[in-house]
Amino acid sequence: AYFAALNLIRRRHVAKNYICSKRRLLLVTGARMAEPLVLNSVIGFGGQIDNGLIVHPDGRTLIYPLGSTIVLRDRTDPRSQEFLQGHSDKVSCLALSRSGKYLATGQITYMGFTADIIIWDLESKQLLHRMALHKVKVQALDFSCDERYLASLGGQDDNALVLWDVQTGNAICGSPTATNFTTCVKFFNNSNDKLVTAGNFNLNVWTYDGVNNKLRPQDASLGTLKRVFKTISIDSSDQCVNCGTTTGDVLQIALERVLFKNTGPAKGNVQMGITASCEAPTGDLLVGGGDGSLQVLRTVPEPSSTNPKLLRKMPALAATKVEGAITSISLADVTSRSFNFYVGTAMCNIYKVTYEPATGRLKEELIQTAHAEKINGLAFPYEFSEVFATCGVGFIRLWHLSTCRELLRVAVPNLECHCIAFTTDGSAILSGWSDGRIRAFGPQSGKIIFTINDAHQKAVTAIASTSDSSKIISGGEEGMVRVWRLGRTSQTLEASMKDHKGSVNCIRVKAADDECVSASSDGSCIIWDLHTYKRRTSLFSNTFFKSVVYHPDESQLVTTGTDRKITYWDAYDGNAIRIIDGSDGDEVNALAVDRDGEAIVSGGGDKLVKLWGYDEGHCYFVGVAHSGAVSGIGVTPDKQRIVSVGTEGGIFIWDYQRPQTQVDI
Repeated sequence: AYFAALNLIRRRHVAKNYICSKRRLLLVTGARMAEPLVLNSVIGFGGQIDNGLIVHPDGRTLIYPLGSTIVLRDRTDPRSQEFLQGHSDKVSCLALSRSGKYLATGQITYMGFTADIIIWDLESKQLLHRMALHKVKVQALDFSCDERYLASLGGQDDNALVLWDVQTGNAICGSPTATNFTTCVKFFNNSNDKLVTAGNFNLNVWTYDGVNNKLRPQDASLGTLKRVFKTISIDSSDQCVNCGTTTGDVLQIALERVLFKNTGPAKGNVQMGITASCEAPTGDLLVGGGDGSLQVLRTVPEPSSTNPKLLRKMPALAATKVEGAITSISLADVTSRSFNFYVGTAMCNIYKVTYEPATGRLKEELIQTAHAEKINGLAFPYEFSEVFATCGVGFIRLWHLSTCRELLRVAVPNLECHCIAFTTDGSAILSGWSDGRIRAFGPQSGKIIFTINDAHQKAVTAIASTSDSSKIISGGEEGMVRVWRLGRTSQTLEASMKDHKGSVNCIRVKAADDECVSASSDGSCIIWDLHTYKRRTSLFSNTFFKSVVYHPDESQLVTTGTDRKITYWDAYDGNAIRIIDGSDGDEVNALAVDRDGEAIVSGGGDKLVKLWGYDEGHCYFVGVAHSGAVSGIGVTPDKQRIVSVGTEGGIFIWDYQRPQTQVDI
């Protein structure tokens, strides 16, 4: 195709200009095509996904989802990352084959549409098969012991069990699971034609009848017990299955006749239910609870001391606690004295846990953390690219860019931080909160420096600092723009400007500290004189303005909002200079410009990160990785990286690529 395109150009001269890249030749006939933006690294973990954290059998790689991206991360080096990208929406489940050759991932999609299942070849890191049969969501996946079959379970709108051929990617057979919702599926460890499903008040053992090409279920006999099952674990000999329930107990079912056998833990149920389980190399059972508790239960049946005819409940051999509900447990290293396993939690934390059977001791170590909810803001210190800060519900976090590690965490429970900024001298992290207060924290200690109470009647939604760090300009949800003077021991209100009728979403200050601009949801951007504290000029448009930036020479402003447009304005008279389409169908939430004014970076509800040439107004690069709307974006002061944050809680770090004008070859 490459040489055919070259011959076409030489013969007919239909294209005067074209761009040659390493990957493909792009013909430029009228509208130029955008190149993919290179994803460098990510900070985040989809901790809410059941069994979303997997340790590869090679002993070096952690596999987990983040939005629509699958991350393959080195266990010892968080900077060593590879990415599998092929899903169009949030990944909902994962499964790894026994040898580690194949990885199956499922996703969630819109109501009425089918959700994709992708089988990846991890040796070549290539997409092997893409299958679509389940509606709306793929709930769970599992490979057979010989890697011949893949079982998939549909979500609540589908509730069907389907068996797939791994080699061809074709569906073999399927069946509705139960009248109630089914949540988990697991193949036997030594048989490729038997599997177990469990869910809301149902537990079934399925047998694949190859002659008639049917899946035949057998209900479990639980007597009067009624349980909602969240997790299942089959022992290595296929003698019994241990099922964790929302009640907080484990039911042990003998698989030969599918009869109830035993229960545990012996000393009471786990609070908030059992959410994850895994068989240990010793034959014991690792169970994780919704309250963050982690226990090792002995599953070998023992006669009761009071009645020899009855079995003793499963005793707990060891216990510890981590932050957040445990959603994943995956075994790693096994030695003669101990074994290691990794635990993922709904708070998006990953722990490495060591268990020593001889001493009955569990020791946990936090190796990765991330935002568990949406991220509202992003900020870099002035002329410093090594660290950046993010804010969200209940937390402010400071990150090291190159190592992707958390340097500092500031917790303010039960509140939401809407905006964040550094003072120019780097002495404080400024933040606006949902209780109407402005809080400043030390960037090294994380200790509170000062609090401005009742800074706004409602939430503080925008904040900025002057270049001499002597003043703070804040914007509120009620529409007020206020200027605060910072003293050594006091913070005084200099001016309060009320011209906006809606929430103030963004504030930018000129380098000379004589002017600032505020963007509001009332459809106006107002340029304020910081000497007289009066309006200089206004920009009006039929939109909710979400973001505004100055060009580095401060002669122009660039705005964006819910009308999907990126608009250039003259900063002196407020006239619109250029209007370009920032998105095809969704609002644009965030804008950033590099220090030289060569490029604009945008992100919004279409989940894309776009890099535009400032002068041409053309989109040169597009980054695809977010599964939620992009809520904040920034270019490092050294123009090496682009950082974007989203409502899914992920932080994506991209390689900055300079927009190239068309080159004659």
